[in-house]
Amino acid sequence: MSGAETPPKDEPTSEILTKSEKKDDFCSESGPFRTVLMIAILLIINTLNYMDRYTVSGVLTSVQTYYSINDSTGGLIHTVFLVFYMFASPFCGFLSDRYNRKWIIFVGIAIWVVAVLGSTFVPPNLFWVFLLMRGLVGIGEASYSVVAPTVIADMFTDVMRSRMLMLFYFAIPVGSGLGFIVGSVVSSWTGQWQWGIRITAILGFGCLILIILFFRDPERGRAEKKKNGEIKGEVEDSSYFDTLVDLCSNVTFITSTIGYTAIIFVVGMLAWWLPTAILQGEAWDKGLNSTEDLPRDKKISLNFGFGATVCFGGIFGVALGTTLSFLLKKGLPPFFFQTRRADALVCALGSVFTIPVFFFLLTNLITENGTLRTTIFFLVIIFTSFNWATNVDLLMSVVIPQRRGVATSYQFLLSHLFGDGSSPYLIGLLSDSLRGSEDSPRARYDSLVTSFKFCFAPIFLSGVFFLVAAYYTVRDQDKAASIMGKIDKREGRSSRSSPVDA
Repeated sequence: MSGAETPPKDEPTSEILTKSEKKDDFCSESGPFRTVLMIAILLIINTLNYMDRYTVSGVLTSVQTYYSINDSTGGLIHTVFLVFYMFASPFCGFLSDRYNRKWIIFVGIAIWVVAVLGSTFVPPNLFWVFLLMRGLVGIGEASYSVVAPTVIADMFTDVMRSRMLMLFYFAIPVGSGLGFIVGSVVSSWTGQWQWGIRITAILGFGCLILIILFFRDPERGRAEKKKNGEIKGEVEDSSYFDTLVDLCSNVTFITSTIGYTAIIFVVGMLAWWLPTAILQGEAWDKGLNSTEDLPRDKKISLNFGFGATVCFGGIFGVALGTTLSFLLKKGLPPFFFQTRRADALVCALGSVFTIPVFFFLLTNLITENGTLRTTIFFLVIIFTSFNWATNVDLLMSVVIPQRRGVATSYQFLLSHLFGDGSSPYLIGLLSDSLRGSEDSPRARYDSLVTSFKFCFAPIFLSGVFFLVAAYYTVRDQDKAASIMGKIDKREGRSSRSSPVDA
């Protein structure tokens, strides 16, 4: 990559309101009130989704005791959830490109609410039923997680799309952090881990009402169509097979998916097993026979600290990653050049920075200086969060609106199949293998931390594949622009075809 890249000057965007939209009624389908309300609904549901995933992690030691399961089986809970989730994703992606997305989301959330509640009433001798229920939760969440980003992409373009995706993906750290905190605190208050999980389902009923009353499905490609000169009136729908063929030739899509999958492998492992490793370390340090012997206040304090770190570190990481990408696209300080490859480069940067801080985290899990451990973990969360919004923004820039649902669904499928869907089980299995029959807190701690070291390889691979994605980004953006008919009226050619690689 050489030379200076000079993107075309920004045209007046339709970010929230175009000139024509300003004439719309305040509460109309495209008015500002409706726009803000829909974004709020999407954000609330996404937050609850991630809360539900990690309320189980917040009470995992209690669940293991209740069902008498080991580490590998404990990791299987999250893996089964994600297996159902990822295999439902392509089907949901197919539907989202062709049918009303409001009702796809509604049905999915309804399934999710019922399955979450059902999982909390399963007796100790029917663990397989608990697993099945957690799997059905995954089907419900897939309908939402796949569809929501495509809705946002159809409502906004350019800078506002990046900002709205950033806001939307704030729900990952906020929801995950709240999941640890709420699951642990509620279960401690009630004396039953089941209530720590039920709370998200109760809130989910309110989301169903919000969807019915206020959610509207925007026209596909609406934002691009309303941006003057940006897109021709209609792009013909392609068959499912043609969409898959196109995605297989989209190098940016393939390599960014591999990079995202690799870093998600690590994030999934940390989210599921790190609280347990810390609790085992604390029990060992205090000479206890089990984490169940730890004082209740100590458990709450550790889970609260973990959840708060995930929450604020993730928010800061998503915001920083999105901001760095924006500055790099515009060539603003601290960067001295501008490039359309910014999203992929920032994702790669996050992976590179993760390697040293992850090393320091593993060497400081047991320490009298809790502030040091929290600070290092905070940095890990920041750097692994760089890609949550920027990667999706990159995907939307190289795929046309009529194919975004399928593209998102397959990126989710692959990233969960080989990423956070696999890592909890694989790390748990490796931990059990290293520990053997020894069941003391020290043995459990040592085997888990040794297993964590396996994650250095996927962190490195993530950085490599995001750099490859950066190399092909401009070519694939131009291809998508050509299909959509984006025309520079002054020069009679694709408005994105002129920049030289930076």
